[in-house]
Amino acid sequence: MSQTYCQLCNSLPDDTDNPNKAYHEREYGHPLTDDNALFERLVLEINQAGLNWTMMLHKREAFRKAYAGFNIAAVAAFSEHDVARLLADSGIIRNRLKVQAAIFNARQILQLQQQYGSFHQWLEQHHPRSRSEWVSLFKRHFKFMGNEIVGEFLLSTGYLPNAHDPDCPHATHRHSPS
Repeated sequence: MSQTYCQLCNSLPDDTDNPNKAYHEREYGHPLTDDNALFERLVLEINQAGLNWTMMLHKREAFRKAYAGFNIAAVAAFSEHDVARLLADSGIIRNRLKVQAAIFNARQILQLQQQYGSFHQWLEQHHPRSRSEWVSLFKRHFKFMGNEIVGEFLLSTGYLPNAHDPDCPHATHRHSPS
């Protein structure tokens, strides 16, 4: 049997350069309320599809630079020139569908912000839901949304339970519906 994410991260030494340990301890499963931070997590989860999370954590700063600090309004205004720039950026994942999904999704989030006040409030309005209900909702509003991407986004931001193993010392961070 393979190790769970918690087992893997908790077994790493404190002085490890593996970024999963810090991410697991300080971010994974912790609720986010800032829209740009939520957008960052969504973009990273989309780009992780078919790859591994360690790579995404190593490329995180390059993504931050390439995607205007994950400023939703800035990314929503990206043009075809920006798409070409992103596809030429070796520091990030150069996949046209993923790049276009990030821009489309930023535009969708702007619409949700107008309607609900924030992306966070949109999530709150729909919380709690089952995983399959969340997936259906995300597929209606966003691009490049599969079961795994939506599930990991929601686990990592505290909207779905059990991000951590029950015996993990970091399992205490839970999202409660407002």
